[in-house]
Amino acid sequence: CNPLRYPVIMSKDSYVTMTAGSWFAGAVNSAVQTAFVVQLPFCRNNVINHFSCEILAVMKLACADISGNEFIMLVATTLFILTPLLLIIISYTLIMVSILKIHSSEGRSKVFSTCSAHLTVVIIFYGTILFMYMKPKSTETLNSDDLDATDKLISMFYGVMTPMMNPLIYSLRNKDVKEAVKHLLKRKVFNK
Repeated sequence: CNPLRYPVIMSKDSYVTMTAGSWFAGAVNSAVQTAFVVQLPFCRNNVINHFSCEILAVMKLACADISGNEFIMLVATTLFILTPLLLIIISYTLIMVSILKIHSSEGRSKVFSTCSAHLTVVIIFYGTILFMYMKPKSTETLNSDDLDATDKLISMFYGVMTPMMNPLIYSLRNKDVKEAVKHLLKRKVFNK
């Protein structure tokens, strides 16, 4: 909301503190989740039906009541996913109010272009994570193979596709990159 004061607001101390806080919160969350999952008895197949060691896939292997683990995961999801998302929504609301105060349509267009790229990445990332971790428990009664395939696809989307699309989304705002992509697409279409 105050672009001219950005270097003062985002000093080295502030971004180092935010980065260290993110790493610390992630480490604590992972340690707590792991500690609770390690205590579960596993008496079925020990092969995780997933691309990675996803916590939900590991919990499905347990042969005990995992409601405590699910509650811990709900609390973690609320703290580490919904809270940052709420802060992003509040931030974007304030940004939109500031943008609407800009008198020139060219200025508004430029700011909306910058914000829309970031907002696209945020929606894709948080949308898939919320779908994965906040889906109703009743879906677990559906066909397990279909559910496992969906979980794998969603996990791959937020774990691989979003980081891979991030540079592409941001670079397409650059005029030179846009022209190069248009040139490449025209060449491909006309060569066929």
